[in-house]
Amino acid sequence: MQKTALIPYADLPRAHHERYVLTSTVDVFGVAHWLLGERAPQPGGDVRPFDALVVSVHPGGGVELTELSAVRARWPYLDRLPDGGFVVAASRTRRDEDSDQVQVFDALGRETSNFSVGDAIEHLLVDEAGHIWVGHFDENPAGIRRWSATGRLAWTSDNARIPGLFDCYALNVSGTVAWSCPYTDFPLVEIRPDRPGRPVRVWTNRVRGARAVAVHGDRVAFYGGYGEERDRLAHGELTETSVESTDVGLLTPADGPASGRRRVVGRGSRIYVQTEPFTAWGVFDLSS
Repeated sequence: MQKTALIPYADLPRAHHERYVLTSTVDVFGVAHWLLGERAPQPGGDVRPFDALVVSVHPGGGVELTELSAVRARWPYLDRLPDGGFVVAASRTRRDEDSDQVQVFDALGRETSNFSVGDAIEHLLVDEAGHIWVGHFDENPAGIRRWSATGRLAWTSDNARIPGLFDCYALNVSGTVAWSCPYTDFPLVEIRPDRPGRPVRVWTNRVRGARAVAVHGDRVAFYGGYGEERDRLAHGELTETSVESTDVGLLTPADGPASGRRRVVGRGSRIYVQTEPFTAWGVFDLSS
């Protein structure tokens, strides 16, 4: 089986390794971000607001620091808005926390608004226009939705006829387009809400359990799977109605196999991957 090594992409500067990595992502412009706290989240109980540091590493190597005040998410998601602000969202909500599940911060780290997008967030990604795409796992039937940065629901998968959408396993947002590969049928889905007449296209797909997807022209790659297939890299080509498999291999860290959890982000032709302790991003680019 062919092995493809991730290419080192971005590293959290060592000066910040003493802090706890609450979450990390790579935004739509290719900048890597780490949300850091003083300690690990504690399960149960009330969440007391805390200050957090965002460390942003640009593709050229430049580092930017942003202090966020009064973060309230215990298990947060993070992404950056095109205006330099940040979105922080709690993956789970309780009824008394629902109204401020999502916090929007300006470029100076001050909270400017908050709203709810619903419980059971599996993916949260911001596009180039500042829309917030949210994919839910199976404890919330909302599926996939697109929100404005002020909390207005701008698109929903409710009537999109996406087969078997019970859990948004994989979500890729690039430009203003989203791609998904949802459980249970695992079709490849292209979502363009602003395209007249046909905002959603669906291709049948035989690859099961992928956690990330990359698309370049008529080529596609699926990363992840169940059990021993968690590092599987499956390639395919798009026909009019289906994804035809062309090759299956493994996607491995640059320094060899790694144990522990993975964090993945899909952006266009790229799949970014982190392994514990989540201080470095590697990248696979389908276009190269």
